[in-house]
Amino acid sequence: MVDGGSNIVEADWESVSSILQVGGTIIGSARCKAFRTREGRLSAACNLVQRGITNLCVIGGDGSLTGANIFREEWSGLLEELARNGKIDKGEVEKYAHLNVVGMVGSIDNDFCGTDMTIGTDSALHRIIEVVDAIMTTAQR
Repeated sequence: MVDGGSNIVEADWESVSSILQVGGTIIGSARCKAFRTREGRLSAACNLVQRGITNLCVIGGDGSLTGANIFREEWSGLLEELARNGKIDKGEVEKYAHLNVVGMVGSIDNDFCGTDMTIGTDSALHRIIEVVDAIMTTAQR
């Protein structure tokens, strides 16, 4: 979100239906030092407004979900600051006044209280089983 440009791509059924069974970070992920700063979040807010995005689905662990919550809490202030700096106009501040955020726990650790299984746990365990099966087959020969 901070870098914008071609890093922000709309996901639709066609673009994601073939990755349902694929483990790993196929949709892309990265730790972003810049997002930890207000300046980085200002850049992210500007990029989202430029693309007309007001809904975010954040998949991650404690850091991602905490960052998403901070972003949501700061959203209106970020838009006001962008307007003061001439990056967006007052009409855009009103049009994009609300940011909807859905957070989903994604962690191979499966250590989030109140959930049966986090996103990532099943695929990680599946990969482990595949590797152990391969090692056992090799060891038996």
